[in-house]
Amino acid sequence: MTTASFKPITSLLGTALSLLLGLQLLSTPAQAAPSGTPIKVGGTLAMTGPLSATAMVHKLVGEIYVEELNKKNGLLGRPVEWILKDDQSKPDLARTLYEQIVTVDKADLLIGPYATANILSAMGVAQRYNKVLIHHTFGIPSLAKYDMQFPTWATGVDPATTGPNLVFDALAAGPKPPKTIAIVTSKFPSVHFMSVGAREVAKKRGLTEVLYLEWEFGNRDFGAIASRLKEAKPDFIWGGVIALEGILLLDAMKKIDYPAPQMFHFLPSPGPMLKSPDAKNALAMTIFEQHAPMTSNTGAAEFAKIFNERAAKAGLPDTFVDTQAAASFAAWQVLEAAVTATKSLDDRTLAIWLKKNTVNTIEGPMRFDGVNNYGDDVSKIKQVQNGEWVVVWPKAYAKPGVKMQLP
Repeated sequence: MTTASFKPITSLLGTALSLLLGLQLLSTPAQAAPSGTPIKVGGTLAMTGPLSATAMVHKLVGEIYVEELNKKNGLLGRPVEWILKDDQSKPDLARTLYEQIVTVDKADLLIGPYATANILSAMGVAQRYNKVLIHHTFGIPSLAKYDMQFPTWATGVDPATTGPNLVFDALAAGPKPPKTIAIVTSKFPSVHFMSVGAREVAKKRGLTEVLYLEWEFGNRDFGAIASRLKEAKPDFIWGGVIALEGILLLDAMKKIDYPAPQMFHFLPSPGPMLKSPDAKNALAMTIFEQHAPMTSNTGAAEFAKIFNERAAKAGLPDTFVDTQAAASFAAWQVLEAAVTATKSLDDRTLAIWLKKNTVNTIEGPMRFDGVNNYGDDVSKIKQVQNGEWVVVWPKAYAKPGVKMQLP
């Protein structure tokens, strides 16, 4: 596999309280090419199966990061080799493959797969072998009990409460706050977890629930769910969807002439959702979108230039850096920061450093000293507007001049 490199810029503040790592993808002067035995970073992604549309974004990000890394000085002056395997969107297979990565491939470092269920499987393997696991899309922080796992999907420690409240805050500040709500959700672990939380938060905030439905992850037939939604006539739909489920639901609604009211999609595949004419003004959760003020975060502007070009060449439906690409990129930033600062590949050494220090990432400063190694919640609400995803809430992170729109 073609491999590559980034040069970190470190700034030690005080004794060892915080090391803020910046990356310069394009402007850093060239260094001597890395040499010696490659440092192996192992992981899986859902390159096939129902999660593949989103996992392809993570694959491209990893390829870019490793290529750029090796163009400079690699890690510790050595080239980096990314050992990537296809877990087919299956947690059991992810577990088996991480076993292989540790015991057969002898990976020096681990990086997590895509999506909560697969990450949980990888986490079990990492714990068994006392390996650090840096991962990017884990949605149930209370399950992240392993002491040497580090999340870069910065949702905070209680996203089942803070996430729904963020959504309802955005709606309350919008042009027409809803009074009734339908909650329909996949049973995919993180999605279901957040949707159950949304149900409780909605009740506390005085919204009237007119429908609650669940489906098995992997479902492809949303006709009956669309019909129930049409009968319920909610002002607002909370869609506990992941990957292409939201698109399939919107398509089923269109077939029965039911135009979607204001609708939130928890974890949609960003490109397909963006391109669907039925998803106009759809809402979703995000941690980063490619516009001001977030493009001033560490590495963001430089990475965006490369990602936009590579995503277009790869034929991805959305070529902008979004929450998925940012979480993935941040995971690699955190991995590089820890190795560079400690000059070590020892897992315990890396874990100790990460708990004591802050890393500047594309998402902003990231720390790991909270419950289950979680830090600050950087969640935001975005909306499809004029052919792009734009942040609409909180106002401090909204794209300049943008406000929430109704369907």
